[in-house]
Amino acid sequence: MAGLRKFLDRLEPSFQKGGPYHKYFAVFEMVDTFLYSPSDTTKGSPHVRDGIDLKRLMTYVVLATFPVILMMLWNTGHQANTAMAQLGMTELEGWRGSILSYLNIGFDPNSITASMIHGLLYFLPIYLTTLIAGGTFEVLFAAVRNHEVNEGFLVTSMLYTLIMPASTPLWQVALGIIFGVVIGKEVFGGTGKNFLNPALTGRAFLYFAYPASMSGDAVWTAIDGFSGATPLALGAAGGLEAITSAGFTWTQTFLGSMQGSIGETSTIACLLGAAFLLYTRVASYRIIFGVFFGMIATSMLFNIIGSDTNPMFGLPWWWHLTLGGFAFGMIFMATDPVSAAMTNKGRWIYGALIGFMTVLIRVVNPAFPEGIMLAILFANIFAPLIDYFVVRANIQRRLKRS
Repeated sequence: MAGLRKFLDRLEPSFQKGGPYHKYFAVFEMVDTFLYSPSDTTKGSPHVRDGIDLKRLMTYVVLATFPVILMMLWNTGHQANTAMAQLGMTELEGWRGSILSYLNIGFDPNSITASMIHGLLYFLPIYLTTLIAGGTFEVLFAAVRNHEVNEGFLVTSMLYTLIMPASTPLWQVALGIIFGVVIGKEVFGGTGKNFLNPALTGRAFLYFAYPASMSGDAVWTAIDGFSGATPLALGAAGGLEAITSAGFTWTQTFLGSMQGSIGETSTIACLLGAAFLLYTRVASYRIIFGVFFGMIATSMLFNIIGSDTNPMFGLPWWWHLTLGGFAFGMIFMATDPVSAAMTNKGRWIYGALIGFMTVLIRVVNPAFPEGIMLAILFANIFAPLIDYFVVRANIQRRLKRS
């Protein structure tokens, strides 16, 4: 770390005013201060209810995703290697196969090393594409507005990457993050002024613009010719019986050894990230528990009502917790401090609305088994209205008291 510090110190004069790379100073500063606190830290509160330095806040969110990233690398490669074994494939075409053959790693699904390196070869292209495409537009808008590029995009880029299917074409990855950055954030003024979550905005755009690449049984495992339904899709078709008949156990879905978006499968990894975010007070426990209790109440209500034609009515709440991207959305997406509710009571209402809408979409809407993404975007729209009524209620209560 000391050597890295010296290396950055030697580079800095080239990026300062008058240096050959002055126009890239904002990008250099963002990389430099990701690990080291700058001398000119924020003295006031960058957010309404928190005085922590903005750079540290964003860094904590990225650090909280590390358990998810580690689990994602293994599971993505494990699912790919398992699919190859089922199809009788002994080698992989393309540059990934060439790299794995050169390293003599193989495609054993029982090997942690083989699975993680294979998963890394799917994660890196998506992440680098996201960084380059989205970062270009971040720098472009920052240059036009004479603003600094901050760590906000590092969080957006990581979360956006983790909610992508491994088989997503890279040009669609680039198009989605550009849409999320420009339409979801920059047109409203940039970091801190957006009312929608940029990562989810880009993901939703891809889902509606290119549904064949974002849904169906063939997109979740990045092996051509392999098709396999996620447990959530099985549940939408045949309820809990269909999930267990396919060989999935609740423990398996809790650990994350299943098909799905690359970073959304492991509930336990998301909970480890949640523990870090709650310990550092970056995430609001009111939002997290609001989403959780809202999901429990709604799923239990559907369990009581029951249905002879819709098997999802009978799915217990603990399965809703581990299926799809519920845990990831509840912890990393719903707690976005900019697009979420700001008042304490409003955060409970905001979280409960997300939990309610998630189960409602999963159970009632047969065309879209995953509901957390749309539920969060829906709640983002109503967050200012929720805060408005909470504040108005507090004012009226104080007026009556006086």
